Amino acid sequence: MRYDTLAQMLTLGNIRAGNKMIVMETCSGLVLGAMMERMGGFGSIIQLYPGDGPVRAATACFGFPKSFLSGLHEFPLNKVNSLLDGTFSAEMLSSEPKDSTLVEESNGEHEERQISEQADEDSMAEAPESNPEEQRTMEIIPQDPENKEPKEKGNKRDYIQEKQRRQEEQRKRHLEAAALLRERNADGLIVASRFHPTPLLLSLLDFVAPSRPFVVYCQYKEPLLECYTKLRERGGVINLRLSETWLRNYQVLPDRSHPKLLMSGGGGFLLSGFTVVSDSLRADPSLKSCASTLDSHEPEEPAAKKQKCVGSGS
Repeated sequence: MRYDTLAQMLTLGNIRAGNKMIVMETCSGLVLGAMMERMGGFGSIIQLYPGDGPVRAATACFGFPKSFLSGLHEFPLNKVNSLLDGTFSAEMLSSEPKDSTLVEESNGEHEERQISEQADEDSMAEAPESNPEEQRTMEIIPQDPENKEPKEKGNKRDYIQEKQRRQEEQRKRHLEAAALLRERNADGLIVASRFHPTPLLLSLLDFVAPSRPFVVYCQYKEPLLECYTKLRERGGVINLRLSETWLRNYQVLPDRSHPKLLMSGGGGFLLSGFTVVSDSLRADPSLKSCASTLDSHEPEEPAAKKQKCVGSGS
């Protein structure tokens, strides 16, 4: 992704302080970091990620303070459909039980201990009889792992407890992000993913409030053309525009200022637009509040003027 394309995305998406934004990107956190820098730590960002966890390698390079991370939320992409259907619950994010992990670790330690003891017995049986000093060393060697077992066991328990604590914190963050998404009043949507943009955009637009912008980035225009067609058929969006960023550097020297001969031609394509409330969306009970607010702002018809009755003089 080129820097001018990223700047166009931030401008078309109206990224500013105090917004509540949704971002789905697979650019190692580059788009997320640019949004956080533009918002300045004010507002909230909900990052949707595929896989086991979000990738924020580029975001860490920005060096944001902890206050910037307080408004950052995350939610798995594979739970979006259940959130839209209303079947999402906290039980779907339940972490692994503590007892099972401890039992598995203890069973593994027991098996390793049995294998080591059996190997020691075999080595003792195969070894020829020798001096008593060698026998003492043979007797002392198997005792060393037994002395280290309590330390290793303590380290494994600490690791298990730390893992369970992280899972519980991740579960709480997912519940907070789900509560924000259920409100369906996001101020914008940014999509820059390696996946096909059409199913992503059609499902994520339900979380965006009316009269809010959305921007989709793709390296090729064919997926965005298909997305453009689907949005026109679906409705609920206006001002759809498919554009290509164009960048050309200039050489500025005394009496030798001219555009450079070589330029970058792979800036990618952007699909942008605004959400509106259509008739099909007004029937959705979750958007009745939005429809009622729009109806309240409709201009009232002026009252009919009363006609004066003029009596005829006799």
